[in-house]
Amino acid sequence: MPTATETVSAAPLAAKLVKRAKNEDGSALYPDYLPYYDPLEKVDDIGYFEHFDPGHRADPKLPNLLANATRVVELSPHVGTEIEGVQLSQLTSEGLDELALLAAQRGALVFRDQDFINIGFEAQKKIVRHFGPLHIHGWAPHPAAGSAEHMIVYDHKEYVDEPATRDLRVRRSWKGRSPVQWHTDQSPEPQPPGATFIAMLESPAAAGGDTLVSSSVQAFKSLSPRFRKRLEGLTAIHANNDSVAQELKNGENAVMRRRGLVQEHPVVIVHPVTKDKALYVNPVYTKRIVGFDEEESDYLLRFLFDHIAKRQDFQCRVRYEAGTVLVWDQRVTNHSQTLDYPAGDRRHAFRLTPLANKPIPAKIEEDDGECAEDYARVQLDLC
Repeated sequence: MPTATETVSAAPLAAKLVKRAKNEDGSALYPDYLPYYDPLEKVDDIGYFEHFDPGHRADPKLPNLLANATRVVELSPHVGTEIEGVQLSQLTSEGLDELALLAAQRGALVFRDQDFINIGFEAQKKIVRHFGPLHIHGWAPHPAAGSAEHMIVYDHKEYVDEPATRDLRVRRSWKGRSPVQWHTDQSPEPQPPGATFIAMLESPAAAGGDTLVSSSVQAFKSLSPRFRKRLEGLTAIHANNDSVAQELKNGENAVMRRRGLVQEHPVVIVHPVTKDKALYVNPVYTKRIVGFDEEESDYLLRFLFDHIAKRQDFQCRVRYEAGTVLVWDQRVTNHSQTLDYPAGDRRHAFRLTPLANKPIPAKIEEDDGECAEDYARVQLDLC
């Protein structure tokens, strides 16, 4: 029980504590972006496409992107830059090219007080399509008012016009496990995302709901040279079967617009613009190393996953308010949510996710033929 002194001293702090924007009646600030689920909805896969990264066209001096910038702050030495004074909605095609380049170089870019959240679905999509065709999520909701490409991120005590089984859907999906799960969105796609936008519509009242971002470039660089060489040339299987199984737990309310995905990608990739090498595995979707026995694969992946999660010297933390837009390049980063705010406090955002190039391997490992000479392995189809 607090003492009288503690009670008195807390009052001035509470009076001065900054609170994020909320409607007095508790309704959502952006009702047109409330989540909508349709269990019968289906979408087609985009399939393979030719991708030209807009960063190739960018002026490295960034004259268009930074023309109106008033302040630029690096959030950490290896990842994350916050840019003040720039409205994403006002950038020219040249400015968007430079945005792609800087996102590739710094991993994550933060823009606050953006009118981007107010310009409407079609204008938002037009800007983000500059970076590639827009992904439609297999089961996550889109806005009730339309636009399947807008993936809605929503956590609250209830859904409007939704059955009680949808209450706290995000929290329930993490029941019994840590919600801090490092990943790269949609890595099981044949051509996974590149520069991606998440726009915050409403944040928890006081604090929380941040995004953690880790540099996959620095994750690779921080390994020993000999170990880096061993990783190059390896490939890994990425699959979303665990996420599909989690969604199917919603029973008749489960949404499954697309089939499950399985894809083989290089363990170390090269960014097409910067030519930086990046570690391309993540704890959510990467399942096994191709050509390794199960125990060997598990041992190596466990080390790499711990390396990504624990090395805070190449991570940053992005704090949001309504109007904050995070642009990050998923080819050179991993990220995680933080579910650290009180249950029932609304966190509401949308993500637009352009797909990019087929991952470029840092090196192609040639088959030396030894496995094919091992009769026991051939019989068990291990080659």
